[in-house]
Amino acid sequence: MIIAVANQKGGVGKTTTAINLATALAAIGQRVLLVDSDPQGNASTGLGIDRKQRSASIYDLLLGEAEADACILPSKVPNLEVIPATSALSGAEVELVDLERRSHRLADALAPLTRFDHVLVDCPPSLGLLTLNALVAADSVLVPLQAEFFALEGLSQLLGTVERVRGSLNSRLKILGIVLTMVDRRNRLSEQVASDVRAVMGQRVFETAIPRNVRLSEAPSHGLPGLIYDSRCAGSEAYVALAREVLARLGNPARKEVVNG
Repeated sequence: MIIAVANQKGGVGKTTTAINLATALAAIGQRVLLVDSDPQGNASTGLGIDRKQRSASIYDLLLGEAEADACILPSKVPNLEVIPATSALSGAEVELVDLERRSHRLADALAPLTRFDHVLVDCPPSLGLLTLNALVAADSVLVPLQAEFFALEGLSQLLGTVERVRGSLNSRLKILGIVLTMVDRRNRLSEQVASDVRAVMGQRVFETAIPRNVRLSEAPSHGLPGLIYDSRCAGSEAYVALAREVLARLGNPARKEVVNG
């Protein structure tokens, strides 16, 4: 199952969600690959992948200069491996334009990787060719949505893009769900926005909401997911709950847990 974690709006907790959801799925017994498709490479850094280790990356994969297995690196989390990103990826949008199957490069590259239960693709904050490649490769899309005043701004554009991809490039693509992030229970506006999003989007919104959490923010500076940095903080517990909810929507039972949720 390939899941694109996408939202063209930046600062919504997309990479935090990709890292911690991947970790939570691994912790409950799933074999997981996280593909860092953002030129900033924050997902790679957040999982402790040093830049010196990234001799082969998703850039090489997309350009056909390396096979997927040559790009995969282990993380500090059991059951979780990573295809890292480097700054070279920032030029891929231009370089992909003239290549054959430019929208299918990631799908073609990931096709042989059948040993993973789940592949999560952390998309860049745009709807360019990198995100398009993720949507063409994916079975479903998970959308992190910040609980703020402009939360729904741009969401219709992303959903429209998903519909177009489904209609012309990837008929199996579906919306797995929308997860509310950075929810501040003490803030009346945050709670109102969350309520409004649920009213508009209905069952597409996951029951689990991710709270604004200092420990989750601190974790990347230590090269660790929040679940490893502090497994008992509110943010980590929320991501474990989200992982269970994701598996329930996929009809995929969890295996034996490795860490406490």
